[in-house]
Amino acid sequence: MASVPSLASSVEQRVSDALASALPEAGAADPMLRRSDRADFQANGILALAKKAKANPRELATTVVEAIPTGDLINEIEVSGPGFLNITVSDEAIVKTLAARAADDRLGVPLNASAGTTVIDYAQPNVAKEMHVGHLRSAVIGAAMVEILEFTGEKVVRRHHIGDWGTQFGMLIQYLLEHPHELDHKSGDGDEQASGEEAMSNLNRLYKASRALFDSDEEFKTRARARVVDLQAGEPETLALWQRFVDESKIYFYSVFNKLDMDIQDPDVVGESGYNDMLTETCKLLEESGVAVRSNGALCVFFDDVKGPDGNPTPLIVQKSDGGFGYAATDLSAIRDRVANLGATELIYVVDARQSLHFKMVFETARRAGWLNDDVKAVQLAFGTVLGKDGKPFKTREGETVRLVDLLDEAIDRASAVVREKAQDLTEAEIAERGAQVGIGAVKYADLSTSASRDYKFDLDQMVSLNGDTSVYLQYAYARIRSILRKAGDTRPVAHPEVALAPTERALGLHLDGFGELIAEAAAEHAPHKLAAYLYQLASLFTSFYSECPVLKADTAQQVENRLFLCELTARTLNKGMSLLGIRTPEKL
Repeated sequence: MASVPSLASSVEQRVSDALASALPEAGAADPMLRRSDRADFQANGILALAKKAKANPRELATTVVEAIPTGDLINEIEVSGPGFLNITVSDEAIVKTLAARAADDRLGVPLNASAGTTVIDYAQPNVAKEMHVGHLRSAVIGAAMVEILEFTGEKVVRRHHIGDWGTQFGMLIQYLLEHPHELDHKSGDGDEQASGEEAMSNLNRLYKASRALFDSDEEFKTRARARVVDLQAGEPETLALWQRFVDESKIYFYSVFNKLDMDIQDPDVVGESGYNDMLTETCKLLEESGVAVRSNGALCVFFDDVKGPDGNPTPLIVQKSDGGFGYAATDLSAIRDRVANLGATELIYVVDARQSLHFKMVFETARRAGWLNDDVKAVQLAFGTVLGKDGKPFKTREGETVRLVDLLDEAIDRASAVVREKAQDLTEAEIAERGAQVGIGAVKYADLSTSASRDYKFDLDQMVSLNGDTSVYLQYAYARIRSILRKAGDTRPVAHPEVALAPTERALGLHLDGFGELIAEAAAEHAPHKLAAYLYQLASLFTSFYSECPVLKADTAQQVENRLFLCELTARTLNKGMSLLGIRTPEKL
């Protein structure tokens, strides 16, 4: 089905046509239409147009109004102030437009005709290390952007750039070769969560033991560094042990992502090691083109606007003086691969804001080299820090970084208690299932309802609250609607354009109609928090409608069906919007 024009776009077209008729010499004019608390919409474009044409804005506004037909789409227009137009649409137009949205599986949301291929780099844990609270935002924000962009028609390629290369692997592998009994096998009992915890428990213990020896024994340190050279050279035994570390870590990663209700596929996991074969060529291309130069033996890229504390230029080091490659070489090789082999037209990096300078320099280097250009852009979707209730970086009481799996388990426990308290006819198994959906949803929503660039406080008491801007509030609104629809029995939702709407019905209907434009905005601006804000307002408007407008006990049969129609379309919009954020909407709570 073709996309459904929103009421805003239809009104805008009417006003634009009238402006062109009143001032033909002005050509296509922007009515500057926006939602208003004085009417449904307000058009502010006449002021600028009148100034340009040296006309009286109020007289021009009156002329424009006379050229706009009313009765079907527009119910009333009044000239306000120095030439604003206050526009009220008809109840009939609201219901007819919503009916067209309801008839479409996509709720009338258009597909982007100029969509390209976006590679999103997100959820980047490190091999042989536990995932902590700092890994939460990249995973949650990245997964939401994948869903939002795919829904708009973009071809999205997921990339999980895991840390699976570097000096620490020489240390780990050498330690294991000298202490072969220390890496236990995973439990093998078929329990995915247990196997994930088991795998990371072994690796964590091994990492700590090897680090302690590395820091205290110079001879072991020398052997470990030599082992890094063996790894880079592809020595079979070293490579086999490295692969084992990667495989064991993936078992753990997938168990955590599974708890987060995220789908991570093996082909999407391309770590630092995946670009090893490209590093030498990347450096050669940069040096031959003059983009990078040798400085004290290292291959560097310099920038006029990037200086260190001493005022001297701070370079991007692509290759170190000892011949080793830095992160920049890997990131630049990844850009080459994603553009040339994956056909990317946009690269999105969901990475901590503290790495902004690094990515600024990497992107500029890639532009100088011609790998990024007007047709291929790269952006960092930089995110802030997760803070504790005290507003300080989130730590345990002992000052340790909080393990992500512990945080998720606590959220599920808190949410299960809330569900159990409210549950009326749920079994223990259903309470456990809903508890996981509500708990994980609460964590995701708290993150996504905050602008990515801002820090936010991790407060589980607030996150699982039934009141306020929480996912639980949205989930309960959805469950309430599903309950209403079940109680309606054989009475079906039917749109009745001839039925007059109450003020809260109008407000709900106008907001429902803005879903498509909001999705386009969230996609273009990489702003899932705008979708979260839209959904919270939708749930709030539904609550007002429900409290003021009897649904099943409305005055007439047509009014009952029309209000059920508004309920059903609200539920479908909530369900779709929440799913784009990666949050479940249980039918019963």
